[in-house]
Amino acid sequence: MATALITGANRGLGLAFTGQLAKAGWRVHACCRMPEKARNLKEIGGDVVRHRLDVTDGLQLAGLGRELADEPVDLLINNAGIFGPRAGFGQIAYDDWLQVFNVNTLAPMRVAETFAPHLERAPHAKLINISSRLGSIADTTTSGAHIYRSSKAALNMVTRCLSIDLQPRGVIVAALHPGWVNTNMGGRTAPLSPEDSAARVLAVIDRLTSEDSGGFYDNAGDVIPW
Repeated sequence: MATALITGANRGLGLAFTGQLAKAGWRVHACCRMPEKARNLKEIGGDVVRHRLDVTDGLQLAGLGRELADEPVDLLINNAGIFGPRAGFGQIAYDDWLQVFNVNTLAPMRVAETFAPHLERAPHAKLINISSRLGSIADTTTSGAHIYRSSKAALNMVTRCLSIDLQPRGVIVAALHPGWVNTNMGGRTAPLSPEDSAARVLAVIDRLTSEDSGGFYDNAGDVIPW
């Protein structure tokens, strides 16, 4: 049985990843800050193990790493993320900027460092960072969302470095843009449901090979410019 670990698994895209992988017969370690309140997560059938995890809490993260010490992880999806304040130039909330970086950039690195040994134990393991096209410097032609965009651009660099760090361990690493998804972050006008987006992203993940490691892709598997 293949095993996945997903952060931010209690709603939106993370919940959809959890449900679809569980339905496909995976064992899923579903991580979120308050699993006792995650009603939709509790309703998912299959081999789903819920864990309390605030990805910014180093002690919780280390504890989960020890709890799963002997378990290989075939797929790790760093999905947890926040958008932060949407105000632009002249209205930047710098304390909030640090918080968004902590969740969107530092936390995925912490998770990767914690679970690298678990990934190494699985053949053909994959580590996926959920990024955004808004983190593409080449595609940026308008301003705004400085905080979120910069956190995802930084995450893309983390992804590229991790692909080099983990290449000797046989782990494929990629950043994936899930599309504009109808979630709390994406808003009600977004054209993609979490279920449709998750299905597309999982199909791309399934096709990734070692030659694709270190890349930045959309939900069709096409390369997004840095």
